[in-house]
Amino acid sequence: MASMNDRARSAFGNQQDEATYRKAVKGKEKFLKKFGDDTNAVYHLASADVPVIGKALGVRNLVMGTEPLDLEQDAASAALPPVTERTVDGANGAPVIVGNIRMGFGHYRISMAMASAAHAMGYTPYWLDLASFDQTTGSKVIAYQNDLYSLGSRLSQKVGLFNRLYWEPLNSEGFRQLSYNAGDQKNAELCVPLFRDIPRDTPYIGTHVWPAQAAVHAGLTHVVNAIPDNWPMALHLAEGSIHTVQTPSAYLGYHQLRGMDKKRQLKTMPLDSIVYTGHYIDHELVANIAHDCEARRVRLLGGGPIRYLISVGGAGAQQELFAAIIERLIPYVKTDQATLLINVGDHRGVWEALESSVEGLAAMAERHFDNFAEVAALAEGALDGELTGIHAFCDTDIFSAVYSSNLLMRCSDVLVTKPSEFSFYPVPKLMIHRVGGHEAWGAIRAAEVGDGTYEIDDTDEVLAMIDSFQLDRELVAFMCDNIETANKVGIYDGAYKVIDLAVNGIE
Repeated sequence: MASMNDRARSAFGNQQDEATYRKAVKGKEKFLKKFGDDTNAVYHLASADVPVIGKALGVRNLVMGTEPLDLEQDAASAALPPVTERTVDGANGAPVIVGNIRMGFGHYRISMAMASAAHAMGYTPYWLDLASFDQTTGSKVIAYQNDLYSLGSRLSQKVGLFNRLYWEPLNSEGFRQLSYNAGDQKNAELCVPLFRDIPRDTPYIGTHVWPAQAAVHAGLTHVVNAIPDNWPMALHLAEGSIHTVQTPSAYLGYHQLRGMDKKRQLKTMPLDSIVYTGHYIDHELVANIAHDCEARRVRLLGGGPIRYLISVGGAGAQQELFAAIIERLIPYVKTDQATLLINVGDHRGVWEALESSVEGLAAMAERHFDNFAEVAALAEGALDGELTGIHAFCDTDIFSAVYSSNLLMRCSDVLVTKPSEFSFYPVPKLMIHRVGGHEAWGAIRAAEVGDGTYEIDDTDEVLAMIDSFQLDRELVAFMCDNIETANKVGIYDGAYKVIDLAVNGIE
């Protein structure tokens, strides 16, 4: 079933040198020795319920099974998605697979956006997390690499020298080089055994490059590689798929393979390999932009408390900065000039550290832990109702941890975030310092669209911006105006377009 092309040898007609190729082969052999060789293993998939998003987005989870899965039949047996203004004639609940991995929260969040769009368009979305099959070699390799990346993210925020000399250069220039792609292509081959039950013409979206590369290696023909970052990097190349990007600058950078080899000018990507779609956003957020922006204006300009949502990333980094932000906001909260929502995801330790370091936080905060129904009810009630005080959210279930921020975004006025995938979301944003050089261009995009601030890497300047929001509420209302302007020209329609490309290709 696997593709016969050795995609580690070249990318879009650009040959890898022999030393780079040999290094990639040795890297794969190292993982085979470390985790075992299951190339000839016979794995089958089964369809299962998904916590939280199964009901909300109609998602089915692909898990390890014992017998071959008939994907078309399984989708036909599921309830048809409800009709929306985005429903496509003839969709009829046909399956669309969202291939992903948990690496931080970002790739899961983008996957949820794709699943939401697919469901709204009338398809049945299937969730394929290649890191979730613990007994397979491919999943073990992904888990090993994810652990290293999470460690690096946390260290980068604690050790300035490590961040400046290693982490920033790796994330901005190391991952950018074409040679890096060769190793990833070889490693992605290790995930191919999981694709045995998937028909080759199934529409498939990879929200991380490894699931996209693995699908191409497995011979799937309708693969879309949804690139998350606004900084072009060869890390994200999966030749054989349609690459999608969220911004015009990323489109040009990827088309030219800009800066991906310091020694030569590379051949460009073919035009049928890359598409600018706009931002990858959930249907529930896009469909309610007008309502949510107007509700923000009413709150802001009517003298109500400004609602700040702090969403801690998947690596649990930046605790000291979050503590400083919370300390600045507490006096505003006490006088009903601000409301604070803190989602630490599944990082209970982060919340405990914040409690111990921020005086008064423990006593003031109302905790909503491991109770998604309570979070959903709070978010729903706050859309048009009042919300005061400090509210903390934490959930050991990864789906609840990630999706809670999606619900809370709608009833929030300002999202406090690093320039991650959140850079592209239609909510006013205070962009704090990045974790990795590749994130910088996310903040640039937000600043240009006008739905967020520029990246602020100095703590005092972050706190000053909060004070400005409090003193001049028109600043946040200005961002709401820009969100509605961007929405009118389809900037937030990227997820719908990705689904259409996976189903129909480039027409």
